[in-house]
Amino acid sequence: MACMKLGSKSDAFQKQGQAWFWTTGLPSDIIVNVEEISFHLHKFPLLSRSGVMERLIAEAPEEGDKKCVISLPNIPGGAKTFEHVTKFCYGVKLELTASNVVYLRCASEHLKMTEEYGEGNLSTLTETFLTQVVLRNWKDSLKALQTCDDILPHAEELNVTKRCLESLATKACTDPNLFGWPMMEHGPMQSPGGSVMWNGISTGARPKHSNSDWWYEDVSTLSLPLYKRLISIMESHGNRQELLAGSLAYYAKKFLPGLNRRQGANETTACLMPMTLVASPSEEEQKVLLEVIDQLLPVQKGLVSTKFLFGLLRTAMILKSNRSCLANLEKRIGMQLEQATLEDLLMPSFSHSMETLYNVDCVQRILEHFLAMDQITGGSSPCSIEDGQLIGSPSLTPITTVAKLIDGYLAEVAPDVNLKPPKFQALAAAVPEYARPLDDGLYRAIDIYLKSHPWLAESDREQLCRLIDCQKLSLEACTHAAQNERLPLRIIVQVLFFEQLQLRTSIAGCFLVSDNLDGSRQLRSGFAGSTDGGWATAVRENQVLKVGMDSMRMRVCELEKECSSMRNEIEKLGRTKVSSTWGNVSKKFGFKMKSQMCSAQEGSVSKQNNGSVKIEKAKDRHGKHKKSSSSNG
Repeated sequence: MACMKLGSKSDAFQKQGQAWFWTTGLPSDIIVNVEEISFHLHKFPLLSRSGVMERLIAEAPEEGDKKCVISLPNIPGGAKTFEHVTKFCYGVKLELTASNVVYLRCASEHLKMTEEYGEGNLSTLTETFLTQVVLRNWKDSLKALQTCDDILPHAEELNVTKRCLESLATKACTDPNLFGWPMMEHGPMQSPGGSVMWNGISTGARPKHSNSDWWYEDVSTLSLPLYKRLISIMESHGNRQELLAGSLAYYAKKFLPGLNRRQGANETTACLMPMTLVASPSEEEQKVLLEVIDQLLPVQKGLVSTKFLFGLLRTAMILKSNRSCLANLEKRIGMQLEQATLEDLLMPSFSHSMETLYNVDCVQRILEHFLAMDQITGGSSPCSIEDGQLIGSPSLTPITTVAKLIDGYLAEVAPDVNLKPPKFQALAAAVPEYARPLDDGLYRAIDIYLKSHPWLAESDREQLCRLIDCQKLSLEACTHAAQNERLPLRIIVQVLFFEQLQLRTSIAGCFLVSDNLDGSRQLRSGFAGSTDGGWATAVRENQVLKVGMDSMRMRVCELEKECSSMRNEIEKLGRTKVSSTWGNVSKKFGFKMKSQMCSAQEGSVSKQNNGSVKIEKAKDRHGKHKKSSSSNG
């Protein structure tokens, strides 16, 4: 740390209890009271250096042989600073440092210790030391700024606070490796082998290269008002937004203990987590800090992690921050919701009513912000999506990720018995249909909800199940749904129908591939000798396809049996409502027409195999007819 020594005499001051005495020369003729300390001094050294002391001594009443007594109740820095002022007036050695220069600069101005009362007075010396030494060094500027907190009005009047802030902001915006030794006091040196020049002399060492976040820990020692001003000045100087956001995250994690409780092991790096924890502020102080962090945090996607934003939101709910702060945090999270995890979304409900275990309303608002931002940034819409592009389109990656995340969240909150069907349905329906390539996740969430709410009316069950698109269920999900007793009958019939249709289409496609392979083999039979290896592979593939077709044909038979048994059970019920429902379902989905169409496809595929047999039978019938005609003749 930089320092300057003033004066040459030995220290002749002695402290006795709550009083300081000058122990050499003439007895003291004035007592100066500062706070609870009394200084027994001489008039001449004081009035020869200070205009205020000259005035106070002149105004003090004379009472015979009694000592003159004056008081300095408002001197910046208190008794400790006045002790240094007194030593300076007596010519005693005084060391100026970054820790005391602001106090002495303000005290000298308060006492009018200017050049008018002696050349090289304290005001000039402290101002020179502050400008030419302290403000040129990062650590000293930081230390001087910290001392401004105690005497802020005086420091503001002399513009000391602003100059310290400007010095720090300028240095933080610059690569520290450009400053050499004076800038690198915060880090160790690598030696030897460097060629750093200092005042024209090779040092034989080189500064260790620092990350751009080297200043986070230092500025986190500032009080919140000064830190807020520093960040604002740094922003005006053009400091990178990601660095400012990183510093704000560091500062928040240092003073908001709730943010550190849910940190993962991968986030405990030096640049993200403070290494030393400080005493926890009060709840009111934490609330003020959180709202300031929200105000200062740049509104830009990806500057801080989504986990950190969720931590701020969770803490804001606990501290009951104002509605504006909560809304801003929800919007920030909505901008980058695709980066969130299921654990992030599982925020407990902190309301006194405790209607639900988790804060579903908050997640719904965050999802709405994400969807609104997705539309603004040109997200995909149903009109611009082809069926074949649904899964592979890069532009759909964020929204499909969010859809999967919301389906997982629905499955987690579904067991909550206090979660009402409208709220569950509203969150599930908020995700656009085109965002889900498959509805397996949604089906799983609804199944869990129906299992946890067995008392739901049939109408509520059907209302929830209408959210599922049976055509977007995988074969495994269809198999599970066809045997799921919790689903309404109409949904099971839809699932069976679409599963059967899917299997029949797959079988028809396999036969088509098989026919193409057979036709290709017949056309290229003349070249069999040169392509034996290729045709052998084709034969093996054909055999595999036929085995797969046999298994799918068996599955279709099983489904037809299940569908037939269900139809019989419905007929046994003898209720008009059920019969009409079956008719409506059949008409709605074209069950009979589709089945006939699929049967016709299957017949056309197998026509080639049965054609030769039918021709032989026709020939036999024709031969018998000729014999009978000749015998009659």
